Amino acid sequence: MAQDPRALLQKADRAAAGAGSGFSLFGGRQEKWENAADLYTQAANAFRMQKQNKEAGQAFERAAEIQTGKLNEPDDAANTLTEAFKVYRKTDPLDAARCLDVAINHYTAKGNFRRAATHKQNLAECYEIEIGDQKKAIESYELAASWFESDNAEALANKLWLKVGDLAALDGDYYKAIENFEKVSTSSVSNNLMKWSVKDYFLKAGLCHLAVGDMVATHRALEKYRDMDPTFPSTREHQLLVDLTEQVEAGDQEAFAEKLFLYDQMSKLDKWKTSILLRIKNAIEEGGEDFS
Repeated sequence: MAQDPRALLQKADRAAAGAGSGFSLFGGRQEKWENAADLYTQAANAFRMQKQNKEAGQAFERAAEIQTGKLNEPDDAANTLTEAFKVYRKTDPLDAARCLDVAINHYTAKGNFRRAATHKQNLAECYEIEIGDQKKAIESYELAASWFESDNAEALANKLWLKVGDLAALDGDYYKAIENFEKVSTSSVSNNLMKWSVKDYFLKAGLCHLAVGDMVATHRALEKYRDMDPTFPSTREHQLLVDLTEQVEAGDQEAFAEKLFLYDQMSKLDKWKTSILLRIKNAIEEGGEDFS
């Protein structure tokens, strides 16, 4: 039978009060604090079983406070705070972020950048999805990517650089997006396991160039991508970029939509591409109105 979390919490409070009061004539204060921290952890897990996430998070935080301040066990405290992050995340995401930030700072201070990067990625996802703060999400994904990169985890880093590119473009920062898509393209084009994806990165970067509206830079970028990967001109992604560039320059919104329709019949456009393409299409309409 599952234990009553509130009874465990009261027991933990009593244990903590006992550890912190009076004189310890025969020693054993360390053991008392260890017992209190363990009881808070038990209470947290009991709350977790009952899906009382806020109470679980608070109990984990109390355990972490003891582990840090009374037991001098920062490693244990960091692990406990990552558990607090997990239970807080869905219901109290700001508290979740606060707890995980402390744990991440501990791992970076110790030089454990692979572990810090994994948690920073989790924090970025929390900012992106639960909190809805795209700016902090982008910053966190960038840091996580750089930490993975410094730990020679190129594939994990590239996945996050692409994520930064996606979010930056949706946020209207097309130059940052282009920089990240091209960065991953450069590292992937000579990698036998990754080079098959390069055409999609070129397509995304090309769409961002079109969204900026600088046609000279767009043509220059397409030439650069052809030089980087001689197989790119034979792909449907390259042909789509060439076709869309022509229609943007011609100001032909109907032909633009027709080219997209034909491409989508063969290769389904995802939500990100559809969003960026809609902005490009709207810019064609606005350009046409300017000259009407």
